[in-house]
Amino acid sequence: METYRNEWKHEISYSDMITIRHRMRAVAKADEHAGPDGSYNVRSLYFDTPADKALREKIDGVNTREKFRIRYYNGDQAFIQLEKKSKVNGLGNKKYANITAREAQSIADGNWGWMPQSGRPLVVELYSKMQSEGLRPKTIVDYTREPFVYAPGNVRVTLDYNIRTGLNGIDFLNPRCITIPAGGGIIMEVKWDAFLPAVIRKAVGLNDRRSSAFSKYRICRIYG
Repeated sequence: METYRNEWKHEISYSDMITIRHRMRAVAKADEHAGPDGSYNVRSLYFDTPADKALREKIDGVNTREKFRIRYYNGDQAFIQLEKKSKVNGLGNKKYANITAREAQSIADGNWGWMPQSGRPLVVELYSKMQSEGLRPKTIVDYTREPFVYAPGNVRVTLDYNIRTGLNGIDFLNPRCITIPAGGGIIMEVKWDAFLPAVIRKAVGLNDRRSSAFSKYRICRIYG
């Protein structure tokens, strides 16, 4: 049975981030994968169809949608994941499959013959949709993330900033790949299971902010 999680997203100001960072450090723990400064860098390669189905569904607020991406952290190509993120009635679900750097590069290069025999259902599903829907690597999305975790409710709060786009480039394993600022602000995401504890609700509370359907992928597609 698939598990779906609640999710809030808010675009916040720098001063908001300082306030929330201070509050979260007082009540929650930094994610175990964060560095000494409490952050890590994320690089993703997003997929879309020739008609930009994933982008259009996000912009239009389609109730049931999905998107594929390949992701790694802090430039470490020893741990790369293929991810599928699904949204249904505002709830989110993620599926993962580990892939090697060689496999990730082969997908970006259009060499897919190995995928149906990979033995990983998510890799096979991506291959199927590349064949049936024309799904292809579309753009690179880079950003810095500060993650916090709180065990009751399985809460995860993240602060994302320094959002950059690779324009139409897909050479995402190249550390010298050029990216430019995407123009997005600072994004706070709050995710939880069945309930959001009051202490976290208070810590992330901002009176003049509303939950939104902000998408780093959408912002990074502003140039094409």
